[in-house]
Amino acid sequence: MTPHRPLRAITYNLLLGGLDAGSDDRLRAQVEMLAALAPDVLCLQECTGWTNRHLSRVADELGMMLVGMVPSRVRRIPSPPNFTVLLIRPSTVRLMDWWSVGEGVFHHALIMARLRPVAAGANPDDDFLVFGTHLSWVDGSVRLGETRMVTDYGGAFPGVPLKKVFMGDLNTPDREPGSWSLIPQFLQSRYRLVLPDGSFGDVDQRAVQVLLGSGWRDPQVSSATPEAASVGYYYPNEPVLWRIDYILVSGLPDVISYAIHDTPDLRKYSDHLPVILDVDVMAGAQA
Repeated sequence: MTPHRPLRAITYNLLLGGLDAGSDDRLRAQVEMLAALAPDVLCLQECTGWTNRHLSRVADELGMMLVGMVPSRVRRIPSPPNFTVLLIRPSTVRLMDWWSVGEGVFHHALIMARLRPVAAGANPDDDFLVFGTHLSWVDGSVRLGETRMVTDYGGAFPGVPLKKVFMGDLNTPDREPGSWSLIPQFLQSRYRLVLPDGSFGDVDQRAVQVLLGSGWRDPQVSSATPEAASVGYYYPNEPVLWRIDYILVSGLPDVISYAIHDTPDLRKYSDHLPVILDVDVMAGAQA
């Protein structure tokens, strides 16, 4: 039987598929970085312009297999098609089933997969659910509607495993900025509450708050670096350190480690940094 070891989940927004004007240099560097991190479950957002050739090459170089590659429902012209991708490492995790859910609701996509650690053999008691997503950039009301698709999974839900992971670019800031003047006025509607008179209020955190209020847990809150940010390093006109990329858990024991992976080179590869979760999915579930 395969030795039992913790599971590593990573979510990462590539920024336009890692492709720049016909060059895939950024994507190659991103794949090299991910290969060194060795995820067992990997959710990639903004796989923009990807073809089956890009997907096959990335999966092969990472030693992973495709669960789903789902296109965004809303396309920004003239941008090429945008995909959300979920991959798993077949040597450590088995795919039991998967679904593209929330179609017609999600601006981008929500992929749900039922997985089983290879070390669990045929035991379904160790199955767990993974949700891989990319929430809308448009505004907080749209994101709130999207996350309500998974609030039921914040606790015990009939017919599904108790252990669950929700991962992705949630486009939801984790804090108020030091000053809203740091963000261009034309971008503020993405992140702020829009009041009845059309003026702006505080940062719009409803999409994440409704998940936490439904039983999902945010491991970064108790991590070694709770204030770490996943964006704010890339664009000179938007230098606001925010966390908008998350991995939330439900029914899982305390995580082993949780971090936003940050290096000077990574800040050049994308406008997002990858988030890494290590957790023992075969440990006893928490109701």
